[in-house]
Amino acid sequence: MLFNQFEKVTSKQWKNQIQFELKGADYNETLVWESLEGIKVKPFYHNDDDTVTTNITTTNTNFAIVQEIYVHNTEKSIAKANEVLKRGAESIRFIIPNNEINVVQLINQIQNTPKAVYLQFLFLNQETILAVDTEAAKLPFEVFILVDPIHQLLFDGNFYKDGTTDFETLNQINNKVQNCNWLTVNATTYQNAGANMVQQIAYTLAHTNEYLNRISTFNKNITIQVAVGGNYFFEIAKLRALRLTLNALATEYDNTISFHIIAKPTLRNKTIYDYNVNMLRTTTECMSAVLGGANAVENIAYDAIFHKTNEFGDRIARNQLLILKEESYFNKVNNPADGAYYIENLTQQLAEKGLDLFKDIEKNGGLITQLIEGTIQRKITEAATKEQELFNQGKEVLLGTNKYPNLQDKMANDLELYPFVKNNPRKTLISPIIEKRLAETIEQERLENEKNAK
Repeated sequence: MLFNQFEKVTSKQWKNQIQFELKGADYNETLVWESLEGIKVKPFYHNDDDTVTTNITTTNTNFAIVQEIYVHNTEKSIAKANEVLKRGAESIRFIIPNNEINVVQLINQIQNTPKAVYLQFLFLNQETILAVDTEAAKLPFEVFILVDPIHQLLFDGNFYKDGTTDFETLNQINNKVQNCNWLTVNATTYQNAGANMVQQIAYTLAHTNEYLNRISTFNKNITIQVAVGGNYFFEIAKLRALRLTLNALATEYDNTISFHIIAKPTLRNKTIYDYNVNMLRTTTECMSAVLGGANAVENIAYDAIFHKTNEFGDRIARNQLLILKEESYFNKVNNPADGAYYIENLTQQLAEKGLDLFKDIEKNGGLITQLIEGTIQRKITEAATKEQELFNQGKEVLLGTNKYPNLQDKMANDLELYPFVKNNPRKTLISPIIEKRLAETIEQERLENEKNAK
């Protein structure tokens, strides 16, 4: 009752006052800006602006800190998993490159009980998945199997084997797997390739819908992997809109379907020059992920695009999330974005625009059909080109790269990994969606200048 003595101010009164302060300048041209998604952002939001409070339930108090481990050697990977679980990681995502890895041994020798173990297979093998499922019944933690033939198609250009065989295998897995969460939608490539947020939501929905259409009587959990960019409030709204629309889609099939969202920072805005700024970028992106309601957050190291995995980079990335959880109290409140007029408004608009685009995709054959026709690739290229032009003009800023660059910074001798798009001409079913960072052209020019200076 503290504010009852104050007279209520309407949004119209606020706008009139702002217009007066502008001294004749146009309100819309001066203070309203338009995002890449076509959303006009106002200078203030008010509860009489038709803002609808969205009904999204998230459990920020339970979000898990995830550590990625690429499995070259089983014993070393087990040792690393046990070590990082002692040092703050709460879940592990193992990347399994081939069927020669003893996955049962891998999950059985984890000593410090994690919240969950994610097994990202870079192949599709029913026997391996069933062996893991049998073992999972005995384990004290949740097991997620991450296989996604559609992501394999859009990222690589080909299915694991072929479309018919892959979907037959998924249906067989669905009939047999009892103890694991196994169906996955990896939507990270859409963001990393430059799709705008409306496209990311629509393509993720269409991606999910392909599985729900092709797998009979599916009624379990679906894992959604997403990448989070640097537009702080928009990314919070994107995750909320994604969960809202996925829940709406699921009700059309089976009310028991649920979604487990794993979020990680995008690669698109990361740089090799002034690379410490990447820590600031990943911090705000992880904040957006938590506030947007991700179930699990996996940070990336500040030097991940040009250095091999190293203990220091992993530790800093993990500690960023630990600070958010243990010192910034991001795990103390559920649904923290509820009722924030700006975020609610963005959530509503992104969800509506995403649903409209999703319906258009379905009307024109669905995601796989449009991938084969090249429509999805073309639309993402158009969005990425638009963003790239803004970056080239300095309107989209990456500090240390196209704004305030340190020209004394030298990187030619510090690259352990090739940080640019690789050309690998080969025969594929479709043109793959290419992930590309905004800073690549500038960085290649600077590296060339370094070489020439020698």
